[in-house]
Formats: sequence, C-alpha cells, structure tokens
Amino acid sequence: MSAPGETTGRLSVERLQRARWAALWVFFAFSAAVADFLARIPQFKEDLGLDDAQLGLALLGSPVGALVAVQLAGSAAGRWGSKRVARVSVIGGCLALFLPAFAWNLPSLAVGLLVLGALMGFTDVAANAQGVAIEQQLRRPIMNGLHGGYSLGGLFGALVGSGAAALGLTPRVHLSVMALVLAVGAWASSRALLGVADDPHVHPPAEPDAQAVAAVVPETVEPTIGGVARLLAGYRAVVLLALIGLCSFVGEGAVADWSGVHLRETLDSSAGVAGLGFAGMSVAMAAGRFAGDRVVERFGPVRVLRIGALIAALGMTLALATPWPALSVLGFTLFGVGVAPVAPVTFSAAGNTPGVPAAWAISRVTGIAYIGLLAGPPVIGFIAHHTGLTTALAIPAVLVAIIALTAGAVRR
Repeated sequence: MSAPGETTGRLSVERLQRARWAALWVFFAFSAAVADFLARIPQFKEDLGLDDAQLGLALLGSPVGALVAVQLAGSAAGRWGSKRVARVSVIGGCLALFLPAFAWNLPSLAVGLLVLGALMGFTDVAANAQGVAIEQQLRRPIMNGLHGGYSLGGLFGALVGSGAAALGLTPRVHLSVMALVLAVGAWASSRALLGVADDPHVHPPAEPDAQAVAAVVPETVEPTIGGVARLLAGYRAVVLLALIGLCSFVGEGAVADWSGVHLRETLDSSAGVAGLGFAGMSVAMAAGRFAGDRVVERFGPVRVLRIGALIAALGMTLALATPWPALSVLGFTLFGVGVAPVAPVTFSAAGNTPGVPAAWAISRVTGIAYIGLLAGPPVIGFIAHHTGLTTALAIPAVLVAIIALTAGAVRR
C-alpha cells in the first residue's frame, strides 16, 4: 500500500484519493436520485390510478433507456473520457427527476423514466470505469467502497422519500427539490475525477490479447476451432460475470420497486413504513460494501459471493413468509447483506479481465445486469398481476442460487 506523498505511476496518492472520493460522490448522487423516485412509487401508483400491470409498463421506460445507454457508454468513455461522460450524465440524471415529478398519466411517466434510465445507464458505466482506473493505479481494491457510496445514496433517497411521504409532501415538490440539490452536489464533487489523460484503459473493443489467450488456450487446438476458442477464452468470463450481475440485480430491482408495494398493500403498513424495506436493504448494502474490500481480501471473492447468496435467499424468504411488517423489513435487510458484494466484485472482475478492454467489459456486464435491475421489476409486476405479488417476489430468492453456482468467475 502506498504512503501519503508517494506516487503511483504518474499520479500522487493524494490525487488518486481525491478522484476516489469524487467517484464515490458520483455513485451517491445518481443512486440518491433514483431512490428518491423509487420511494414514491406507491404514491405515483395511487395518484395516477395505475394497477400492477400498468405500473410495470411505466417502469419499463427505465430499462429501455438504460439498456440503450450502456451499449453506447463504453464508446463514449473511450472518445471523451469517463470523467466527462460521468459528469454530464450524473448532473443530467439528477435534473431528470423533474420529468416523473410532473408526469400526469401513464405515457408521460414512462417517457420520464426512459430519460432517467438512459442518463443513469451512462453514469453507471462511466463511474465504474473511473473506479477501475483508480483501483489499478492505487494497486488495492476500492470498488466495494465506491459501491458503498451507491448504497448510501440509496439509503439517503429512500429515507428522504419515506419522510416526504410521511409528511404528506407531494412527489412533485419532493422530487423537484431533490433534483436541484443533487445536481449541484454532483457538479461540485465530480470535478476531481481522473481526466482522459489518466484514464488509459478506456479503449474501443479489441481482439483478446494474444498472450492472455495463449495462457488459457492450448497450442494443440485445431486452427478451425482456434478462432472460436480464442473468443471464448477472451470473453467467456464476461458472459459469466454478466449472468451473476443479472441474478443479483433482479433482486435489487425487485426490492427497490416492489418492497414498498408489498409492505403497503400485502401487509397493510403505513406509507412511512412502506419505504423502509428498500431503506433496510440500502443500509445493509452500504455497511457490507464499506467493509467489503477487507472481507474480500481476507476470504476471497468466490467464498464471499457464495455465502452471500445463501444469506440473500434466506432473507427474501423471511420477507415474504412473515405477516408482520417489521420482520419483512428485516428480511429485505438480510437480502441486502447477501447481495452487497456482488456488484463491486463483479464490475471489478470485468474491468480486470485479461485481454478485454475494461470499459467495453464493464458496459456489457452492466448492460446484462441492468436487464435484471430495470426490466426484472416490470416482469415481476406482470407476473404479480396474474399470480400475486408474494409469488412473483419469490423469483429473486431462486435466482440468487445461480450466483453460488457461478461465483468462480470472479476469481482473480
């Protein structure tokens, strides 16, 4: 570990630490903006007169925007640098809260979430690319801590949203104020991010590095099979990492979008209590991620992910099986404990995959994971419409078992 005043490559440790804090605040700001909206979903559902299927359709706007954005984000970061992409997208994403805040029907809500999802997709890829660049130059893991900032932002937004609901503030007033506050904070904090000159790992997609391929592909492979083997050797890890992200993010998205509805409508809790399921998950994820770098160093990422998958499955089962809101909140919290290390470990592994450009790998893993985070909840809404919300929310408990089976992909 470098001491203060030393340099790591071209940059001093102090400069890298400033960039690290700036990246953490970017994660915080865009998560807080999303969580502020998520905490008010029950109110939007009531105010606009939406049923479960209609709400699911409105929420589909975010995944469409995000999935398009993450496919373009790697190229954008390679051309303009992850700092510029992160700054523009996170500030724009915070301001985009005005769109759902002033939605008056189902189409306007869906369009607002489309824009919000696109900007947050750009932010997610660029912020993770920044994190990998800083991590590589510091030569020690920091991604869990950065994602801890994301979880703190989610906690902050959920608590503010729950408080606004308890005080009777309309979503229009609440989200308008938070849009301005978060945009100003993001603008001020993101100036210390690493510029394009210090972000050399962000490049357009390329063929896997020949030495990296040779390390895993025997020389005896026939030439006709060699091309396929080289592709698999260079990119198969990215596919497995994307699958892990998908399984985890289905659960995160389900708790974020539907825990409030489950607590409010299934368990008949108050509007203030309804937001605490997501808040509990956010608390657990924040605590787990800030401690996660040390835990992963000690026990290894594979073991951490496998044990976490078991905890997450047990937590979701408790949240859905109990008739008491307090125990349900506890279950959602335990789910957060289990999935806390998944995203940072997965994105770090993607950004350090041998022979694969970091921003490209992160954008692809993020894109597939976002299918779970953003398209999963609408699908759960459609399933809930036909089978019941409790049954639909059991899907994430099943999917986390796949994380335990595929956790070997994060081994360095």
